[in-house]
Amino acid sequence: MSSGNERAVLLGFLLTFGFMFVEAIGGILSGSLALVADAGHMLTDSAALALAWAAFYFGRRRSDDRRTFGYMRFEILAGFVNAVALILLIVWIAYEAVTRLIAPEPVLPGPMLAIAVVGLLVNVGVFFMLRQGDRDHVNIRGALLHVLGDLLGSVAAIVAAIAIYFTGWTPIDPILSMLLSAIILKSAWTLLTNTLNILMEGTPGGIDPGKISETLQEEVAGLRAVEHVHVWSITSGQPLATMNFRLDEGAEPKHVQAAAKALLASRFGIDHSTIEIDFGGAPAVCPLDGTKRPGGDATAPAARSQADPDDHHGAAGRQAVPAA
Repeated sequence: MSSGNERAVLLGFLLTFGFMFVEAIGGILSGSLALVADAGHMLTDSAALALAWAAFYFGRRRSDDRRTFGYMRFEILAGFVNAVALILLIVWIAYEAVTRLIAPEPVLPGPMLAIAVVGLLVNVGVFFMLRQGDRDHVNIRGALLHVLGDLLGSVAAIVAAIAIYFTGWTPIDPILSMLLSAIILKSAWTLLTNTLNILMEGTPGGIDPGKISETLQEEVAGLRAVEHVHVWSITSGQPLATMNFRLDEGAEPKHVQAAAKALLASRFGIDHSTIEIDFGGAPAVCPLDGTKRPGGDATAPAARSQADPDDHHGAAGRQAVPAA
């Protein structure tokens, strides 16, 4: 089914992206700002479809020595650039809309209506094409929502064309273009904040590091304390985590690690976790965020051994069992 999903998304992208240029050119020639705004909305749909396809395509590529996590972050970089470009487009459309409200310009309702109707048909075709894929897949669901929003944009452009044809009231065109821009802004802002959070190694939405620590300590036998919890994403829907464990006396490290990894995967959706067991000599201060371990001594020999690579005696009493 994966190949069917990828094919449906790729065809949907090609149709949407291709007609976007037709709608943009038609909007300029007919003088319709609503068509230009709807073309901008189709750009957001094209970006969503392209990112969905990239998730399928790059997800198949293996990691290598230069990119140990593979190429998954490519779609995040593309999404960030797309979001910035869309916000700039919205600023331009808003400026043009205000200008046209102050000094209305002529609009050709005939060409505007024809292009809007064809755009509606294209969006309907893409919508039903995507419905042939796996509708439970997160990328397919997201693409369907974007295309559904663009259907509304095409309907708005049709309404504007008909109103101008029968009444000659051209201000409806910039008014509807601003409404469409508001829809684009919501999508663009969500895309910008989500991609920026991933690029900044922020905690994925819906995951609370404090809740992770609390749940692990409550449900994993032999686990006394969880420290230095860091959770981030390589790409959308791919959370990773690192943390330190301190164990109860007599607890078996490999059993604790296995139970913790299983709980992280089932409860929090974190399939890739790195867990270090602290046998008493781990640094009192986390080098990533500067947080102190309760009761820790930043001047302990183990901490000094990390700062001084030539001091091998301080590290002799420290053992760590990392689990990638």
